[in-house]
Amino acid sequence: MQTRKFGTNGPDVSVIGQGTWYLDHGDRKAAIAALRRGIATGMTHIDTAEMYGDAEPVIADAIAELPREMLFLVSKVLPSNASRRGTITACERSLKRLKVDYLDCYLLHWRGSYPFEETVAAFEELVASGKIRSWGVSNFDSDDLDELVDIAGEGKIACNQVLYHLQERAIEHAVIPWCERHGVAVVAYSPFGHNDFPSPRSKGGEVLQAIADAHKATPRQIALAFLTRTASVLAIPKASSAEHAAENARAGDLRLSEVEIGALDKAFPRGPKPRGLPML
Repeated sequence: MQTRKFGTNGPDVSVIGQGTWYLDHGDRKAAIAALRRGIATGMTHIDTAEMYGDAEPVIADAIAELPREMLFLVSKVLPSNASRRGTITACERSLKRLKVDYLDCYLLHWRGSYPFEETVAAFEELVASGKIRSWGVSNFDSDDLDELVDIAGEGKIACNQVLYHLQERAIEHAVIPWCERHGVAVVAYSPFGHNDFPSPRSKGGEVLQAIADAHKATPRQIALAFLTRTASVLAIPKASSAEHAAENARAGDLRLSEVEIGALDKAFPRGPKPRGLPML
C-alpha cells in the first residue's frame, strides 16, 4: 500500500482508506469484517462523521482490539454544531462513540453559518488538549479555502475532503491546485460515484475494462488508481464486505502509465469548471 503525507505537517497515510457513509445501513457483522480486512491489508485510514448515524460505534467494535497508534481516524462535525463550544462537544461525543482518546484529524463537514473564527478556535483548543492531532475541512471550494487560510494561517489545514470520481472531476480545476500550493491533502469521497459507476457497456466502461485487463485488475481498482495518480490525492471508498475491502486495497499498489492516464482522461473528460463545487 502506497502512503501519502497528510498535510504539510502530517504523517504518512495509506493512499486508499476506508469510507463509512451508510456503513450502518447493512449487516453489522459484514461491516466490521470489511473494516478489519481493510486494516489488515493496509487501509488504516478510516473516515467517519457524526452525521453517519451508527458508523462510529461500528468502527469502535472493529478496532477494539487494535493498537490505537496503527490507525488514522478521522471524523467530522456538522456545520450546525460548529460553534466553538458545539465543536468541542461534538468531538467529545465522537471520541466516546469511537471509544478512543483522540482523533488523528477532525473536519468541518461543510461550510455553515458559524464564523470560521469560532470553529478554528475550537479546533486549536482540541489540538492543545490532545483530543485531535490535526484538523481540516470537507466540501470547501477554493474561495472558501482562501477565506479560511486567512483566518487560520498557513500549514494549519490538514486536508480538504471532496467529491471526486471519474464522472465528476470538478475539483481538478481549482481545488486540487489550491491544495497543492498550500500543502493540503485532498481526500476523495464517493470515488466510485453514488450508484453511478460507469457501465461496462458504455464507451468509458470499455476503456476501464481494457486497462483493468492489462493490469489483471478490476475496473474499480483502475478508477482508484486514476483518481490517486497525483501525490496530493487520497481516496476513501466504502466496502460492504471483506472481499470488497481487499479489492479496494489492491488499488493502492497500482500505477498507471501516461498512455493509460491519457486514455481515461479522454474517456471521462473533466468538463468545464462549474459555478459551484459539487457535493453529496
